[in-house]
Amino acid sequence: MATRFDPFAEMDRLLGQMFTSERSAIAMPMDLYRVGDHYVLHVDLPGADPGSIDVGVEDRTLTIRAQRTAVSDESDAQWLTRERAVGTYARQLTVGRGLALDQITATYTDGVLTLTIPVAEEAKPRKITVSRGNAEQHSITAEAAPAQG
Repeated sequence: MATRFDPFAEMDRLLGQMFTSERSAIAMPMDLYRVGDHYVLHVDLPGADPGSIDVGVEDRTLTIRAQRTAVSDESDAQWLTRERAVGTYARQLTVGRGLALDQITATYTDGVLTLTIPVAEEAKPRKITVSRGNAEQHSITAEAAPAQG
């Protein structure tokens, strides 16, 4: 049986876990695009337990959390390589105004979480009808009030 050990890679991994705050962003890559009157957000969550996925909105912050657990619970296992991260991952996005945050839909298929965020009705472009005014001219007269004295 062949084993592979790279002390520099292992040190880099350990230091990265200790000193980086971007672990969750790296573990949860995403794509965001607009189609018509809604935005679509795809977040990669391979191996996440679907029951652990939590999507919430508070004020203008969209938070995505998910739990990824180890495949093997063998306490006596001798790991040769363990590169798949486990634990709770979270990602927060600040969203702009003009979105219908109460109408977000979410699906999780094949390790990809898809959020559909519609644009709010009041933020959608609309056409204003201009009506033509009456061609007749109206005159306004004013009378001076009598002086009191």
